[in-house]
Amino acid sequence: MHPATGLPVVAMVGGGQLSRMTHQAAVALGQSLRVLATGSTESAALVAADVQLGDHRDLDALLRLAEGATVLTFDHEHVPTGHLQTLVDAGHRVAPGPGALVHAQDKLVLRRALAAAGEPQPAWAEVADADAVAAFAGRTGWPVVLKTPRGGYDGRGVFVVHDREQAEALVGQHGTLLAEERVAMVRELAVQVARSPFGQVALWPVVQTVQRDGVCNEVLVPAPDLDEDLSAAAQELAIRIADRLGVVGLLAVELFQTEQGVLVNELAMRPHNSGHWSIEGARTSQFEQHLRAVLDYPLGSTAMTAPVVVMANVLGGDAAEDDWAGPVLDERVHHFMAHWPDVKLHWYGKGQRRGRKLGHVTALGTDLAEVRARAVAAARYLADGVVDPAFAFPDGH
Repeated sequence: MHPATGLPVVAMVGGGQLSRMTHQAAVALGQSLRVLATGSTESAALVAADVQLGDHRDLDALLRLAEGATVLTFDHEHVPTGHLQTLVDAGHRVAPGPGALVHAQDKLVLRRALAAAGEPQPAWAEVADADAVAAFAGRTGWPVVLKTPRGGYDGRGVFVVHDREQAEALVGQHGTLLAEERVAMVRELAVQVARSPFGQVALWPVVQTVQRDGVCNEVLVPAPDLDEDLSAAAQELAIRIADRLGVVGLLAVELFQTEQGVLVNELAMRPHNSGHWSIEGARTSQFEQHLRAVLDYPLGSTAMTAPVVVMANVLGGDAAEDDWAGPVLDERVHHFMAHWPDVKLHWYGKGQRRGRKLGHVTALGTDLAEVRARAVAAARYLADGVVDPAFAFPDGH
């Protein structure tokens, strides 16, 4: 408990934007979010009052973070599983626990668990040499998707290989890999479920994620033209996975939609990019819900606040850091607010780098095409100063 307020303290490993937005939700609940950041300029470290500096791979840093906290949780999955078990053995509450989180940390562990449960997923194999990759391709056809079992995100650690020579180079560089069939998909979907320690669950609508170069660009809510039965099946799948793995907190299930149904791509056991829309678009955001779940509070309503919501990420462009900060950004935000007064901006306080998630915008409305156009135009303007002609400023700026 916090000595000044008497309220619980949630400790979060990681100082990125997920931690920053969780901190914002914690403030509204009277909570105190304690953050482990690698540096004082990380996104959450810039705004949170209780910041500890340290590395998530350092057991002593994790033990200091957990000391006196009600529960320890995560804004990324890269903490060594053994360290988390040490925390649990020392009497600290960890949510989700290491037995659950390992399925989001290790893609091979996830694939084995889904196979044991009979859940839908792409054809896959564990491969340690080019011969194994070629044998797998003989069953599924080239190209084959190779993934590093641990550490990949936003397209990192994911490779599409078209022949044995490419496979040999990757296996030589990375060692054992996960091989998956290249799924003939209609689109990518995601479904989020929050689960409390005693099994209460709350679901948001199934969303469509629009990916470019392995990075989420847009989230369309609800997923347009999604069959009701398939939507319900995706939500039930997420609940089954959360229950089977004993997830506590947020679970995001990334899905491939095919002509036959849905296949599980990957899991995240934390707030997730596919749920940022919920800050304005749902009665309870994913960040507040994650806090409720890990503290075992009753979960909040996930009802949408508008018929259609679109979130668009603001991704770093080609501008150099010196050309981006200060007056340039301030002027851009000024014009953004003037032209799109109903589009909400969330800025993460991060330095410019090509492809980096610098922030996101959220638009609400009734017509998907119109709402999406507003969100995408606003995000593009913030990223590179380019104005979509369809949404040109009235005064020509």
